[in-house]
Amino acid sequence: MNIYIDRSDREILRARARHQQELAHMERNEKLIQMWYDHNELQGERPMIHLEMETFSHEILPGRMHCRGEFARMVEKQILDNYLNQELFDDDRVTPDYYPLEYDRWFTLFGIEVRVQHADTLSGSESLGHHFIPVLQDLEEDYHKLKQSDFGVDIASTMKKKEVIEEAIGDILPVKLITACLYSVPTQMLVHIMNMQDMMLAMYDYPELFQEMMGRIAEDTIAWYRLMEEKQIFLPTTAGEPLGQGSWCYNRTLPTDPGRPLVSSDLFGFMDSQETVGISPEMFEEFIFPCYQKIASQFGLLSYGCCEPVHPIWDRCLSRLPNLRKVSISPWCDEEYMGEQLRGSRVIYHRKPSPNFIGVDRYLDEDAFRRHIRRSLLAAAGCEMEITQRDVYTIHHDIEKARRYIRIIREEIAGYWQKG
Repeated sequence: MNIYIDRSDREILRARARHQQELAHMERNEKLIQMWYDHNELQGERPMIHLEMETFSHEILPGRMHCRGEFARMVEKQILDNYLNQELFDDDRVTPDYYPLEYDRWFTLFGIEVRVQHADTLSGSESLGHHFIPVLQDLEEDYHKLKQSDFGVDIASTMKKKEVIEEAIGDILPVKLITACLYSVPTQMLVHIMNMQDMMLAMYDYPELFQEMMGRIAEDTIAWYRLMEEKQIFLPTTAGEPLGQGSWCYNRTLPTDPGRPLVSSDLFGFMDSQETVGISPEMFEEFIFPCYQKIASQFGLLSYGCCEPVHPIWDRCLSRLPNLRKVSISPWCDEEYMGEQLRGSRVIYHRKPSPNFIGVDRYLDEDAFRRHIRRSLLAAAGCEMEITQRDVYTIHHDIEKARRYIRIIREEIAGYWQKG
């Protein structure tokens, strides 16, 4: 990519930057920042709400994107992402008063390039339907393919991007280097190079070899963290840095300025293991959890889980992670059980409602959705609660439906939420 912004795109971006700053300094937005801090410190007054736009952004961005250059469009998309939730949906997402820029970094598990085959579409655009082309099939026969993982950071390219963006908008919107949470998903990386069936069979056919492989994933991941510490590119995860799963890092627990270079234990981390829902809790504890526990111990705080139900492995595994601060309560999770487990704890009940209510039918079934969200609120009574709506692939181009969706959540919170 040519890291360049021409004059016409520059004027578009400057207008976008001014608008972001206006929204960022609104009283409500500044209040939301303090609410997120209180929430993540387990002192919030009510559940925080976020409608994640990324999966249906194809219905939102095309008519709003005006830049022509490839790099300029990337910058424009980021600015729009910074403020459109506040402007369109009125949820609790904060509009930052800066342009966030992460370091260019990479981690390639075992040095194996991930290959993806997408389904054909009539329009020729990339389809959601895809599968990963496996490199590993029989673990014993293919074990020689597992080389040292390849990882690193490109500081030069990052600083070049920062320079170009600052030249375009820096006098309006500061460009801030950030570190997003340390995102580690070992089993996802595995099924990207080894199909799920073969991964499951490998635990049975070659248990010791599989455990050795998982141990190597943990060691390589930690080596990557050590490299980033050596490069001194870790930055605080104590404010609006992305935490994954539609959440943010705002907290007063982790260090902002310890007076020394930051290390991984100063940062927020995220992990999940959606790919292992087909194995028993006992097998998860034996084959998967040792790797996850070793990596999780490197973080200061941890957020865990995506779509997988966490209740089967809560007691045997997840409850043993002392730095756990958030856990995902997905549509496939036993809400009531997890409410009982988290009530009065220091772990946030991060509820992910079913996307079917907003994303399937053209018109919102308000009564059905109220019952759905009310059940979650009652299940989480006495917990610290957060609500993130994810995995919505269409809102049928109906922004008002999305706004109404958020209003219903607020109304149900007002009527049924009980923290104490």
